[in-house]
Amino acid sequence: MKYYIIAGEASGDLHGSNLIKEIKKLDAGAVIRGWGGDKMETAGATLAKHYRDLAFMGFAEVVKNLPAIMKNFTFCKEDIKRFQPDAVVLINYSTFNLKMAKWTHTQEYKNIFYISPQVWAWKESRVNTIKKYIDKMIVILPFEKQFFKDRDYDVEYVGHPLVDVIESFKKEHSTIKQSSNIIALLPGSRRQEIKSQLPVMLEASKNFPNYNIILAKAPSVDDAFYEPFLSGYKNVEVIANDTYSLLMEATAALVTSGTATLETALFGVPEIVCYKAGRVSYEIALRLVKLKYICLVNLIMDKEVVKELIQDQLTPERITIELKSILFDHEIRTKLKKEFLELKELLSEGGNASYNAAKIIYNFIKIK
Repeated sequence: MKYYIIAGEASGDLHGSNLIKEIKKLDAGAVIRGWGGDKMETAGATLAKHYRDLAFMGFAEVVKNLPAIMKNFTFCKEDIKRFQPDAVVLINYSTFNLKMAKWTHTQEYKNIFYISPQVWAWKESRVNTIKKYIDKMIVILPFEKQFFKDRDYDVEYVGHPLVDVIESFKKEHSTIKQSSNIIALLPGSRRQEIKSQLPVMLEASKNFPNYNIILAKAPSVDDAFYEPFLSGYKNVEVIANDTYSLLMEATAALVTSGTATLETALFGVPEIVCYKAGRVSYEIALRLVKLKYICLVNLIMDKEVVKELIQDQLTPERITIELKSILFDHEIRTKLKKEFLELKELLSEGGNASYNAAKIIYNFIKIK
């Protein structure tokens, strides 16, 4: 069968790649094309578009890049028509993918959404769009099943794919041990994120001269982009394409909100969530987003497990205070690690999430 997968960011590329591996086990003749990144390509997809050309962050940035977004939308429609897939699999990337789902529905393609749009955070009205245009919804956060059930829409919860990915990595790299003096910096995968978060992280790192500061570079961002930020920080090491090895060793981490916060927690690394957006985007978000937390760890656990430093709170001084607490306070470190284990158990329900999702997709296409 033929599958067209659309993933518009690094996390979608990761989950898409593991989904592809499992689909190929179930469907030896699977032909897969779509949007994603290096991981999806390595897993066997033919890329029509790389996500590094799609990463627009925040309300203001999206508006500014509307012509490029519309051009991509037109290209995607034409590419799908040429490919004629048996189903279109949409991975997160919600605004673009929901718009695309409306069109693919009119063309009578089967629409499967893997990893739900965060309609529980904002734009709950999108639930009506999902009910109308999405034939099958597969969710990976435990509270999402009840959320949709309360709105008369049945979804399938498969567990979180990161649990299996990270546990597999730990087994394969069991010789890597946690160090006592490494602070990891994970400032995001998009240029706007890095530009906002990295300078503040680096400034705070000056207050920890006895620690090795290691920056995990985003695979979709070239080295030259980082150079101006690193000027004057000769003790900061930069690594590429090896974030998981870094998290195996790290004592603590400064992490931009997103999938990385969950990955860091699943590695058991005490972390501080750092997030700062453009002023216009932030002010709009304040009025639209209805969440107590921005970090996935806190959202899933429904309490503040890790400290969030957001917008004006994100200063070198505040980072220093919070970082000292997770580095030097034994009670805080022990509590964090205990809660990270509870998080892992919560997300492990159902077993291998990528396999579960692939099986649902494969069987749905066959039956339909």
